[in-house]
Amino acid sequence: MVLAAYDSLAWILATAAVLVARFDGNLEPVSGAGLALLCAVLVVSFLAFGRVFRLHSGRAVTGSLEEVVLVTGVGVTAGLVGFSLNFVSDPLWTPRAVPVGATVGAVALMAWGRVAWRRWKEHDARFENPSATPVLIVGAGEGARQLIHAIHRDPGAGWRPVALVDDDPLKRHLRIEGVPVVGGRDAIADTVRERGVEAIIVAIPSARRHVVRAVADVAQEVGVDVKVLPPVAQILHSRVGLDDVRDLDMSDLLGRAQVETDLRAISACLTGRRILVTGAGGSIGGELCRQVHQLGPSALIMLDRDESALHSVQMDVYGRAPMDGDDVVLADIRDAQTIGATMEAYRPDVVFHAAALKHLPVLERFPGEAVKTNVWGTRNVLAAARAAGVQRFVNISTDKAANPVSVLGYSKRVAEGLTAACDREADGTYLSVRFGNVLGSRGSVLTSFVQQIAQGRAVTVTHPDATRYFMTIEEAVGLVIQATAIGAGGEVLVLDMGDPVSIHAVARRLIALSHASVGIEFIGLRHGEKVHEELFGQGEVDTRPAHPSVSHVPVAPLPFTAVQSLDPWAPPPVLIRGLERLAGTLRPSVFEEAG
Repeated sequence: MVLAAYDSLAWILATAAVLVARFDGNLEPVSGAGLALLCAVLVVSFLAFGRVFRLHSGRAVTGSLEEVVLVTGVGVTAGLVGFSLNFVSDPLWTPRAVPVGATVGAVALMAWGRVAWRRWKEHDARFENPSATPVLIVGAGEGARQLIHAIHRDPGAGWRPVALVDDDPLKRHLRIEGVPVVGGRDAIADTVRERGVEAIIVAIPSARRHVVRAVADVAQEVGVDVKVLPPVAQILHSRVGLDDVRDLDMSDLLGRAQVETDLRAISACLTGRRILVTGAGGSIGGELCRQVHQLGPSALIMLDRDESALHSVQMDVYGRAPMDGDDVVLADIRDAQTIGATMEAYRPDVVFHAAALKHLPVLERFPGEAVKTNVWGTRNVLAAARAAGVQRFVNISTDKAANPVSVLGYSKRVAEGLTAACDREADGTYLSVRFGNVLGSRGSVLTSFVQQIAQGRAVTVTHPDATRYFMTIEEAVGLVIQATAIGAGGEVLVLDMGDPVSIHAVARRLIALSHASVGIEFIGLRHGEKVHEELFGQGEVDTRPAHPSVSHVPVAPLPFTAVQSLDPWAPPPVLIRGLERLAGTLRPSVFEEAG
């Protein structure tokens, strides 16, 4: 009722004002009856159309853009009615220009009045705590706008936005609820010092990681914390709130955008199928089980030799872990007879082979264990899968298999060759996937760093120039599942993980993120470690026929009989030379020369 009364008054005032202006203040020629009749037509028409479109019934938030558009549309329609009736009347109620001017004036009064009321109410509802932590917000888009709005309306908010930075030159003079844009990202350091900023929030949900990493570097130099809004896909509700702001983690500092995999689009090869995962209790195997379960397989069989790990992954996948169903299998891939019986009993359609020994230094000391698990164990799983008629087999490999110089690299390269050989003999498709360091996996260098920092010990880095490729566990699992859809038999698929990351820089960032007072100790490269890890071996060509971030590399087959000569109980130097020789036969140049 208040809005309807205000709008009616706006029409009357606008019509009268236009008449006064039309006759320069001399109202003698004005017909009072004509003026009253025009005002009545305009007001009644506006209220009638407003009722049809629920203008005064709360269809839109008062003062919002949607309501202003609605007021304009209804106002112009009412003005056309008034203009038309005035135009055909004889004599004219008022000069023809009056209804036009009255429409423009009335719409302006109605819209401005609503916006002014909303502005006053919002300012009145704003909470500003002078003792709150002053923060600088990076980004001046919708994410920043919603974040500032949420801070200003939360009396318990511990932050006080004092400035924004944005690289868009068109936003140089922008203010969001009174918070000014003071420049681009190059102004961060000066703004922190000049305005007493104690924290930086990257309010760009779509920010690429190189942007986050650049901001983190500046923040580290000036000694302030950095927080971020997660990617849009991770914000489940429609608006950004205070709860969405989180601390940086290492995945934010990869320096590249995460490779996205549309699992639903490629789920046809898994939905309704029988899936078996070896090494299901490990980091990759467990995440594989969780992701595959969501794609609706007809059966998910989780195999591992660690009963506690099986209990944990079953609990994660199903929310309960009775351990008495057919979905868990306690077995060791070294046991060929048990693995063969398991494959025959379950007859899986797809096998993800994630079981392996992966700690490089310990395998240098005990190469026989690498042979028993990574080589013979893989051979056992491959042979059992071939006999059971498995349609798709994906072997999890490592970037250390590219130009290998360690027992881990040799054994995983040999496993790639065994997988390629099985593809030639089996009816299904057998291929491998090559990973870099997986963030969050057990045994990752980052896990070791975090533990050392938590214990207050110096962070141990092998070499000041050492670099490694990193990927998130979501990327790793996405690549494995993608491989089942796009990989060809005998190939190894390699993820484009961007530029390698300096281990020394990672250690410094982790220490800065934790605010710990610990140093960095260089311990030197251990036997079998490289300064710079590689993704492709000598002679391997990077081709990407199916996905812009996934490379397909053919692998030379290695017959099962070739690994029979390996003696796990031989002296380590002798066994390592044997592994090195086998891995060397898998170089593309050697394979081509052999015909």
